[in-house]
Amino acid sequence: MTEPQTKTCKNCHQSFAITAEDFGFYEKMQVPPPTWCPQCGFAQKMLWRNEKTLYWGQCNLCGKKTMSMYPANGAPFPVYCHGCFLSDAWDPMQYGSPYDFTRSFFEQFHVLVNAFPRVAILQYGTSVNCEFANYTRNTKNAYLAYGISTGENIYYSNIVDWCKDTVDSLMSKNSELLYEGFNSDRCYKCQFVVNCRDCADSGYLYDCVNCQNCFMSANLRNGQYIFRGEQFTKEEYEKAISGVDFGSANVRVNLIHDLSSLMTNCVHKYADVAKVANCTGDYILNCKNAKNSFSVYEAEDVSWAIRALKTKDINRVYSCGEGSELVYDGILGGKGSSRIAFFASADTLRESQYTDWCSNSANLFACVGLRNKQYCILNTQYTKEEYEALIPRIKKHMDDMPYIDSKGREYRYGEFFPPELSPFAYNETIAQEYFPLTKDEATKQGFRWRDPDTKEYKVTKQPDSLPDHIKDIDDSILQEVIGCSHAGTCSHQCTTAFKIIPEELSFYRRMNLPLPRLCPNCRHYERLKQRNPLKLWHRTCMCGVQTTHDKGQMTGHKNTTTHAHGEKPCPNEFETSYAPERKETVYCENCYNAEVV
Repeated sequence: MTEPQTKTCKNCHQSFAITAEDFGFYEKMQVPPPTWCPQCGFAQKMLWRNEKTLYWGQCNLCGKKTMSMYPANGAPFPVYCHGCFLSDAWDPMQYGSPYDFTRSFFEQFHVLVNAFPRVAILQYGTSVNCEFANYTRNTKNAYLAYGISTGENIYYSNIVDWCKDTVDSLMSKNSELLYEGFNSDRCYKCQFVVNCRDCADSGYLYDCVNCQNCFMSANLRNGQYIFRGEQFTKEEYEKAISGVDFGSANVRVNLIHDLSSLMTNCVHKYADVAKVANCTGDYILNCKNAKNSFSVYEAEDVSWAIRALKTKDINRVYSCGEGSELVYDGILGGKGSSRIAFFASADTLRESQYTDWCSNSANLFACVGLRNKQYCILNTQYTKEEYEALIPRIKKHMDDMPYIDSKGREYRYGEFFPPELSPFAYNETIAQEYFPLTKDEATKQGFRWRDPDTKEYKVTKQPDSLPDHIKDIDDSILQEVIGCSHAGTCSHQCTTAFKIIPEELSFYRRMNLPLPRLCPNCRHYERLKQRNPLKLWHRTCMCGVQTTHDKGQMTGHKNTTTHAHGEKPCPNEFETSYAPERKETVYCENCYNAEVV
């Protein structure tokens, strides 16, 4: 096996490490090692995923008005509605061309990308009443919701799986009647729960498991009738909770402040991992050998993976679904894919490289939008023998005639698509959420930027004129255009105004929740602050080390029991997504378990 190496990133010029295990995977996939560091590589791939920036457009095939990932006046290619894109009314092979050895590979691929029709919004499986939702699978009644798998009645949420009646939530699953849930699982009738599991009829919790009727508490296990960290009887709790006016917007401001303070001062485990073996990263559940990975569940032998579920042997991939194996350097691997590399959206794809929007196919190279095909190059059909003879020549040609982008960076075989080939601007994609840049920073790095369209609506209700309490809101609010409290002054892609839809108002009334004062985009970015970065720091356990002060007073967690290391500071070290300068008290697993479990 090749020894570990340190390389210099072609993009940011910082050094990055490649492990022996990574080299073993590259040899298995028969690809050269990467030339971009993992962080730059993820931003490069994320440029191909626009979840939330939607425009009104018109299907270029049937003429139907539809929401689209692509602006009506800014796309060089046709845009089809979902029905037309999957129909037999057009032939994806008609855009093919024979490979030209006098032109660089990526130049030819870019021509195909700019000519080929693209689907307006992406919906796998059966999606019902999801006109204003994108990247969904088997979803019903979703509105301004993105990255949803198997859900019903999902509004203003992102990366939510197997949920029902869920609003304003992020990275949550298996839940019902959930409001402002972040990274929470199997929660029922909860609001403002962060990193919680198996909780019910509770709110304003952090890191709580199997709790019922609990309020404003952290690090609880198997709790019931806990009010602001204190154990109450059922009668005491019901009396206390009845005094909290959850329907008031002014009261909520104070509750959010209290929750933020609570989260800062409680103990934090170095990573949100459970049932793992030999894993590093964050938000990892029931995995083995997951290294430098985030939001990974039931996976094995994965490295630098984000949002992977029931997969095996994947490396440098964002989003890969059940049954996929041997997947490298791409975004949205779908389900049941195997031995694929350098792709932007695939589903049940096998033995293929450099593809975009291809599914249920095998042995494709440099193809876009093909379904149920095999042995194709640049959307041109070949025999098995012709295909196998041509692929080695193309790979050599990619090395001999590299593509050079506008920043002078060279791209050979084994490298992901150059950023300028993406159909999206940087700030339209999830790259802006994970690796935010200003317009100047993005353009200096060779990324496109799209200035927001001029807003034509007129605000009819300012946020400070809204009734404080949900009980004072009548149905006339559904006709109002409400101004966002940020008024476009933030860096959250503020829409400056928003409307309330009937289903949303019904949910607020049912859950006794005040109307929001921020637009959906600003609310989304506020939730993103809960998510740790896709980066790890080597740190030592903070248990026994008094380093956090506020105006001369100690803050942070105070131990409740004696730990194995006694009075001395804990010597345990770990990799964590909590940066050293953060205020939270971060413990190793042993010290955390001594305090919490």
